[in-house]
Amino acid sequence: MATSTKKRFLFSTFLLLIITVGGFFFYSYSNNETEVSEDVQTVSVETGTIVEKALAVGTIEPETEIEIKSIIPGVVDIIFVEEGQYVKKGDPLVEVRPDPTPLELAEAQRNLERTLLEKRNLENELERSEELKKRNLVSDSEYEQVKEQVDDVKIREQINRERLELLESGRITIGNKTIESVIRAPVDGYILEQLVEVGDPIVPLTSYQAGTPLMNIAQMENLLFKGTVDEIDVGKIAIGLPVDIKIGALPGVIVKGEVSKISLKARQEDNATVFPVEIAITDRGSTTLRAGYSSNADIIIKQSVDVPVIPERLVHFDDDGKTTVHMPGAQPGERIPVDVELGLSDAITVEVLSGLEVGDKVLEPEAKTLTIR
Repeated sequence: MATSTKKRFLFSTFLLLIITVGGFFFYSYSNNETEVSEDVQTVSVETGTIVEKALAVGTIEPETEIEIKSIIPGVVDIIFVEEGQYVKKGDPLVEVRPDPTPLELAEAQRNLERTLLEKRNLENELERSEELKKRNLVSDSEYEQVKEQVDDVKIREQINRERLELLESGRITIGNKTIESVIRAPVDGYILEQLVEVGDPIVPLTSYQAGTPLMNIAQMENLLFKGTVDEIDVGKIAIGLPVDIKIGALPGVIVKGEVSKISLKARQEDNATVFPVEIAITDRGSTTLRAGYSSNADIIIKQSVDVPVIPERLVHFDDDGKTTVHMPGAQPGERIPVDVELGLSDAITVEVLSGLEVGDKVLEPEAKTLTIR
């Protein structure tokens, strides 16, 4: 009797163990099936904005920048302004002190003395010619010739006097025009850069030499973005396209502009072919811009606003130009191909013209297995 009871107990225990193990495996299988189902990732079709743009890299520059030079030689004696200062037309900028060499000064003095001597001799000769003319001993043409020589020597005397005066004082008046050693502002504007210091020698601006630049002045009201666009994008842009300009030194600030100039000739820059462009700044808001700011400009070529969009990675492109995506089916793991027509793309997100609606679920691409042989 005891043996029978013991057998029944062992059988019940074994049966309970089988039921427990079976239940565990059933639960694990069911749970694993749920996880697989949940692991299938989808992306919803959303409403967004797609912008096709070209990038230009450059700096902020004034529309007009004037380089100030002197028309007389000498040494910088006084500097009246500082960098960043606003000046009006006619304000003094720099005074140049004449600093002729001893040879130049001596030569100017000797030229004036020779001219005075020649003038005295010709005036005496003119007086004799007048006396002889009264007696009809010289012709009118001979008299006029001597008179012309006197007029000519007077002009040369004036030139030599002015040259000597300019060398000595740095200031002369010719007719209604005053030439002085004080260089004045030609326009209203800001002093962008001071290029000389007191005591620096100055080479004058002439028809055969460039002269020493003293400082740069510019009107900061009209500013430009000057930069370059890669040759891949230059064919897509046009005059008048809107531009968003981002200033490197001012994070988060966007300045509005429009394309005003596209160069017809490329240039090589860092082993790349680029085209210079200019962008007129149309709206800077309350932002203070400074000449030389490094900037990036997004030239907006096309844009689609508030349209259905999906990540471009979800789209399969066939060799025949057909574009499809996959949507989840009724059965777990089922992938239903759907033909879609695509619009504008920014290489990350693409516009959906037809085939999908906002809110539709699109499956992520299947992971590809790399087989190593």
